[in-house]
Amino acid sequence: MLHRWRHEGPRFVLDGRGRAGGPIGARGDFSEARTIAAETSRVIVPPYDDFAIMAGQGTAALELFQDVPSLDALVAPVGGGGLMAGCATVARALIPGIQVFGVETDTANDTLLSLRKGERVTIPPPPTIADGIRLTTPGALTFPILKERLTDVVLVSDDEVRAAVRFLALRAHVVAEPTGAVGAAAVLSGRLPLPRGARVGVVLSGGNVDPELLIDILKA
Repeated sequence: MLHRWRHEGPRFVLDGRGRAGGPIGARGDFSEARTIAAETSRVIVPPYDDFAIMAGQGTAALELFQDVPSLDALVAPVGGGGLMAGCATVARALIPGIQVFGVETDTANDTLLSLRKGERVTIPPPPTIADGIRLTTPGALTFPILKERLTDVVLVSDDEVRAAVRFLALRAHVVAEPTGAVGAAAVLSGRLPLPRGARVGVVLSGGNVDPELLIDILKA
């Protein structure tokens, strides 16, 4: 199995894979991954732009609705769009009238700009703390799904993301990486265009935060 990761991902995750004898990782683009896969007879696991990946990541929303079947809105991070496309598909299937919001940081707003234009746009590499959404354009397969099933995309600042990570750690005792906390940031900062008292489900999508970064956030 060949799993592609970005070179700016959390260092301890990459180190852990190596110590555990985990899958080979390609740090370049998919052309490099395809070359390695062909030479080693391995299978590429795309990070988001694949229907099976979307379906698998969408089970996060399915489990949420099994626990809380009545929600007014669903909120999740949106980077390449795999998690968001899967979750939005589940949400629309189970509750057709639900509002579904993707969340990006204000410097990583490629999906918002793409939705506004009606087609995929490309932005410069964004300097955001949320490394999981440091993409420059939505996925070719995910974007049509996002365009059809998202209510909107809302933006949060890096400072709001830091505050959400700190709130989750200190008040909820949940360790969330910055990308995983962008949905909580949107709720806590009042960014969602929802009436008071709305029932909102938030997908916290990961806890792969570098210890040094987490310490800095908690000390702030």
